[in-house]
Amino acid sequence: MTTVVGEPIDRVEAPAKVMGVAVYAAEFVLRDLAYAAVCVSEIPRGRIAAIDVTAAEQAPGVIAVITHENAARLPYHQRAKRPVVDPQDGERLHVLQGPEILFAGQPVAIVIAETQEQADQGAALIDINYAQEPAITALRAAQSHPPSEHNEEAGRGGEVTQGDPDAALAAAPVRVSITCSHAREHHAAMEPHATIAHWDGDCLTLYDKTQWVDNVRAELAHVFGIAEKQVRVISPFVGGAFGSALRAWPHVTLAALAARHVGRPVLLELTRRQTFSSIGFRPYTEQNVELGADRAGRLAGVIHTARAQTSMYEEYAEVTLAPTRSLYHCANIRTHYELVSLNTNTPCPMRGPGTATGLLALEMAMDELAEKVGLDPVELRIRNQSMRDQARDLPWSSNELAACYRTGSERFGWNRRRSQPRMIHDGNWLIGYGMATAYYPSHRSKARAQVSLFANGTALVRSAASDMGPGTYTAMTQLAADALQLPTEAVHFELGDTAMPEAPVHGGSITLASVGNAVVAACRAVQDKLKGLDPTGRIPLTEVLQRSGFECLDVEASAAPGVETETYASAAFGSVFAEVRVDPDFGITRVPRVVGVYDVGRVINPKVARSQIVGGMVGGIGMALLEHAEWDERLGKVMNANLAEYLVPVNADVEDLDVQFVPSEDRIFNPLGSKGLAEIAICGVAPAIANAVYNATGKRVRHLPILPEKLLH
Repeated sequence: MTTVVGEPIDRVEAPAKVMGVAVYAAEFVLRDLAYAAVCVSEIPRGRIAAIDVTAAEQAPGVIAVITHENAARLPYHQRAKRPVVDPQDGERLHVLQGPEILFAGQPVAIVIAETQEQADQGAALIDINYAQEPAITALRAAQSHPPSEHNEEAGRGGEVTQGDPDAALAAAPVRVSITCSHAREHHAAMEPHATIAHWDGDCLTLYDKTQWVDNVRAELAHVFGIAEKQVRVISPFVGGAFGSALRAWPHVTLAALAARHVGRPVLLELTRRQTFSSIGFRPYTEQNVELGADRAGRLAGVIHTARAQTSMYEEYAEVTLAPTRSLYHCANIRTHYELVSLNTNTPCPMRGPGTATGLLALEMAMDELAEKVGLDPVELRIRNQSMRDQARDLPWSSNELAACYRTGSERFGWNRRRSQPRMIHDGNWLIGYGMATAYYPSHRSKARAQVSLFANGTALVRSAASDMGPGTYTAMTQLAADALQLPTEAVHFELGDTAMPEAPVHGGSITLASVGNAVVAACRAVQDKLKGLDPTGRIPLTEVLQRSGFECLDVEASAAPGVETETYASAAFGSVFAEVRVDPDFGITRVPRVVGVYDVGRVINPKVARSQIVGGMVGGIGMALLEHAEWDERLGKVMNANLAEYLVPVNADVEDLDVQFVPSEDRIFNPLGSKGLAEIAICGVAPAIANAVYNATGKRVRHLPILPEKLLH
């Protein structure tokens, strides 16, 4: 028997993408398709006093203009249980249901026309008078509040205390206290968010950019007050999302509302500027970390607080403080989390949500502690490593973090680092080395998959999963081919349609552990069905099927987590090492090398896995050095809401990225042994770079990104 699992095969969907055959949300061709443009609020808070759409309605090609004055009233039914990707408290934005304005960029009208250009022109002709009210747009001017009870129940509570951290800190001979922050970040994916909505009677079909088709179906059914079976959502390809397409944003409702209003299919594609206010973002977060340790560097007490922004109408909270409660051994820990409600749109998950943010502060503080006790930063972390999840007091189902430290140190050449800053030069450049721990909890959800095995030697596998780039198509093809003992070219995997078996959210690094196990379960169910015809198991399944006289065998199966979630904690681990070069005259920082070594369990496809980590490393470089929303507190707007001024790393910013995986299989966590790797890819990268900048310059820049002016100040 041969196996393709673990082989670095090419992406199976690559030819379709390269040749332009892959169809994204805005590219589906429907008969009589109309186009929509959204007009958004220019003020952060107030009411629409008057709105004049006369000129827009009379513009060439305009079919209809919808405002709060003529929009259909939607029921917006509450869901019995909020999905994990949605804010756990507050109420989602009710679009065009009233004159109230809650943030700048809020949709206030939609224009439907025969062409996109005509719709855009019509939207520009709408004249609005506002009754503006005082807005809260700055964290310093707002009152913090603890997360709600619903967020507490979801594991995103306000305060958790273990032991007596105050007494431990007071008694500790070595103490470190740092305050840091990171800017508001936006996803800036290649594909803008888009939806095509089409009604057939009272049944709705949506072609949508989404990471969770089943969630969009449920949300729109509740918004419009129809049964979920009346909604179908299709999303075969997603051009980047990083968490921004986990939930159904207001523009999806607008597209469906417009399509029903004009009785035609309608395409609504957000402009690049609108993606900065119509979908979520990584929230600006301020943090303070206090560490107390003995003179050998062992942690005695930790207090970690965080303060993050959310919107006025929804309470979005993150697991920012979870790494501090779980990662290092310490008997005395307190974490305290607060939110600040502002007149802005609601934040949302962005790669490594919460965890990447919390690690930023924790790993910068650990670096300062290492310096204070005179220890190598790697050695400090090894001394404080915990083989149990401190938060849940459970053993890890697997943990190869020590191997990550060891391998990373060797590959990077960490022994060449100098503990004193500004000791290594290359001409005028200052050279620095830094490192950080990477960590992301592993989760798994119930999923279903269907396998159709054909007598001609091919198989069709389906699940309503998503693929925004991590390689779902390829990994599932490999798993099915391996289980059915077929060549990969004989297996065709389909996803992204609510007509397929249900799949969980494509986020949080859960797809492989969830959908992958369902695919294997369905393949094994095929084998069980045919076992009676070949008790020896030596005849190829397709030949057994041929002998039975059937052309096709259809089987559906599911997979779900079990009791192991109560007896073990699971996570992916890693170590990140970064080299920086800093020009002291201009404050320019370059990152010539990043080495990342990871314990992610069984790697199904090393080529695709490396690609995922490289992408996360690039995102971490952006978080450390470039990405930030220029927020104007007077206007309540992001001023650099475009790809020219919202800077992300480009080829010139990225040099040598070295990715390694240590041997690991976590069969306790799930039968496949994989732990997930998309989210951990960004975790630890930014603090490793920040620590390297200090090693190069002797300057601690704790408020990211590390812009040239911060180094020159």
